[in-house]
Amino acid sequence: MGIKSFQGKRDESQGKKEEQILVSDYMTTKLITFKADDSLDQVISLLIKYKISGGPVVNDKNELIGIISETDCIKHISESKYYNMPSDTNNTVGKYMVTDVDTIDKNMNIFDAAFKFISSHRRRFPVVDTKGKLIGQLSQKDVLKAAIKVKGNTWK
Repeated sequence: MGIKSFQGKRDESQGKKEEQILVSDYMTTKLITFKADDSLDQVISLLIKYKISGGPVVNDKNELIGIISETDCIKHISESKYYNMPSDTNNTVGKYMVTDVDTIDKNMNIFDAAFKFISSHRRRFPVVDTKGKLIGQLSQKDVLKAAIKVKGNTWK
């Protein structure tokens, strides 16, 4: 008796190189951004209104200068409101934002980006062009959207 092949019918797409799924395919480009001189009360209101956990801080040239998050706002609250202290007149984004920001390349493979999320414990990565101008943001949810699309196209 001969050897039987259990591979089944060959799919025509087998052997073809899969297209890379890039960060630019899934990044968000319509962002809520903040300025360094925005008040934290205004930021907190916008975070709640738009149900976001943070956002990029840009200058007048739309260059990324930092990130402000819920955690940064909570630091402000714990330093002033918890102790019933009067509001600091300098409670601006510039005082509380993180300025050492990790960014991600728009041409990176989305699954390499997923590894970067895992290894860095970040929730979002801004995407900047070669001149440092903000062009988008990739969140963990964007990576999940890409994974669902890949599952729908390749898994049976």
